[in-house]
Amino acid sequence: MITVPDRDPVNALVPHTLKEPLAGRGDGPLAGLTFMVKDLFAIKGRKAGHGNPNYYEHASPAQETAPVITRLLDCGASCTGITICDEFFYSVLGTNAHYGQPVNTRAPGHATGGSSCGSAAAVAASMCDFALGSDTGGSIRVPASFSGLYGLRPSFGRIDTEGATPMAPSYDTIGVLAREAELFRKVGQILLASERTEAHIERLILAEDFFGHAEASADQALWRVLASIGSALPKPEHRTIAGEEIDDWRNAFRLIQGFEIQSTLLPFIRSHNVELGPGIKERFEMASAITYREAEAARALRAEIGKRLAALVPPGTLIVLPTTPTLPPERGIPDGASFAAFRAETLGYTCLAGHAGLPQISIPATEATGCPVGLSFFGWHGGDEALLDLAVRLEPLLRNST
Repeated sequence: MITVPDRDPVNALVPHTLKEPLAGRGDGPLAGLTFMVKDLFAIKGRKAGHGNPNYYEHASPAQETAPVITRLLDCGASCTGITICDEFFYSVLGTNAHYGQPVNTRAPGHATGGSSCGSAAAVAASMCDFALGSDTGGSIRVPASFSGLYGLRPSFGRIDTEGATPMAPSYDTIGVLAREAELFRKVGQILLASERTEAHIERLILAEDFFGHAEASADQALWRVLASIGSALPKPEHRTIAGEEIDDWRNAFRLIQGFEIQSTLLPFIRSHNVELGPGIKERFEMASAITYREAEAARALRAEIGKRLAALVPPGTLIVLPTTPTLPPERGIPDGASFAAFRAETLGYTCLAGHAGLPQISIPATEATGCPVGLSFFGWHGGDEALLDLAVRLEPLLRNST
């Protein structure tokens, strides 16, 4: 019998989590499995809080459940919890000034990564079999890397975002976190909609500039991993992907995201005079000051970036790079001004797939100084299934290399 957890040892769940599970069908491909969802999904008769108790207080119960949750329930999985997220999803660290910081069981002295931090913490601690989160600027991929999990940011538009609160709609996606590659693939295949583009992986581009700028211990560990799994991959071509332009690419993401937030989250924050935590407050102030002209210039650059990346990864081609440039930061340090450099560096790695709307997976590749290190692959639009298959193919090789 499926029940909700009677304990929350890693502070993964919001206070308004489920008291009873949303039961899945008795049969189906996911029968008997459990999942949890980030605090931004609509569940009929319940309120979402977006990581902020003031928002939860004023929210109205949802009239319908998000289709992505309904799909999983129809396939037999049961939803057993609602997880903490970074406040209004506006961080990649994994902290929340109101609900506390989830615990990273794979590296207890370090952050989980965010903003899908509670979802990652719950899966890593085996509180559920898999979890849903959102990924706008890295909110699935970063916690996957920091918490030793598989994480999927799908091709833009391939997983239904209806019933998930929008942040920056031209970047928003729904993603999956799981401990095991086979289940990761199964859930991904169930949720992915049309526009699949099938191709065999015949070419691999190694993003030399992104390996070169990653933290030394993580970089060295990933080079060893690539050597150990080389038999399952095409011989990599070393290429510079962004080079010195990466600062402009990252800034374009920041401007477009912030400008879109002016229409999604900022109106509530202003009208209710919401008290925001450190780091989040400053980010919303920055977002409110972005002009239409700045956003349009950033969108023009984004269009160029998208064309350039799409040309690099026609069907059959993947790019490999570290998921994040750093190991997870130490736990307990607030998401304030001191993390501006960490956030900027991280977004430089995660903005690529977002700009181009391309699918990306992070796989739990190795460890460095006791912390998980994720390796990422991204490829052509509609090539999500090829990435999921790759994760399954690489899992035994990664297991044997550790």
